[in-house]
Amino acid sequence: MSPQEQQSEAPVIVVKVGGNAQVDADAVIDDIAALVQDGHRVVVVHGGSAEIERLADQMGVPQRKHVAPDGVATRRTDARTMEVVTLALAGSVKPRLIRSLLRRGVRAVGLTGLDGHLLRARRKRAQRAVVDGRTVLVRDNLAGTVETVERDLLQDLLNRGMVPVVSPPALTSDGEVVNVDADRVAAAVAMALNADELVLLTGAAGVQADPGDPGSTLARVEVDADGAPPRWARGGMALKLVAAREALIGGVRRVVVADGRGGKPVREALDGSGTVVSLRERG
Repeated sequence: MSPQEQQSEAPVIVVKVGGNAQVDADAVIDDIAALVQDGHRVVVVHGGSAEIERLADQMGVPQRKHVAPDGVATRRTDARTMEVVTLALAGSVKPRLIRSLLRRGVRAVGLTGLDGHLLRARRKRAQRAVVDGRTVLVRDNLAGTVETVERDLLQDLLNRGMVPVVSPPALTSDGEVVNVDADRVAAAVAMALNADELVLLTGAAGVQADPGDPGSTLARVEVDADGAPPRWARGGMALKLVAAREALIGGVRRVVVADGRGGKPVREALDGSGTVVSLRERG
């Protein structure tokens, strides 16, 4: 078997590096380099909420959130915020991650969803949001949902021993640039590649039953295949559970929401730390 054929048989792990400022990117990159050295194929998907907020403040662009009736919070993306998101992810966060990988001897390739039509999305023409206790429809949001992933592009890079480093934004069939949630991008990428593992790193020990209580971290969480995230899940964690559900429905073998704040975050997640998410069996 040729080296390229051996590479194509190696397990695939998709790691979502959270944009939370507490996530220790160097520790994450150390782990990824070790996994690649051990023969794993790894795709990195990243957000950059902390850098987006910093850059938006520097540019004087107000930031707003949408909270859906099910508690899922997303960024309101107007034209100026789209510019901030693109600059922050493609111009700041991604180059840092790639430099860190290269310093560790890992060949990395940076991609947004626009490159090679990697991420095709459908724009959300109207979204429900809770404003002052009332549910309203928001129609001016440049946000979308990933519909397809250019699998062959990622597969070719992986088979060549490279680590793709992927981020929003994405492109619609009409050529419109839209913001897409990075956790759900990670789920879509993991599904497209039939990944063995999806690791969603965050600034907490895992999924917490009480967001303010680190002691409430759950070892396992079940999600409904056709329903909203658990009622107690709010904000970004609710969105992670949505992404986990999508990945599991799409055939990803294992999904873990884990602590990205230090230690050996990826390897510890693969070894059992954090919260394993599974689909609730239908009765």
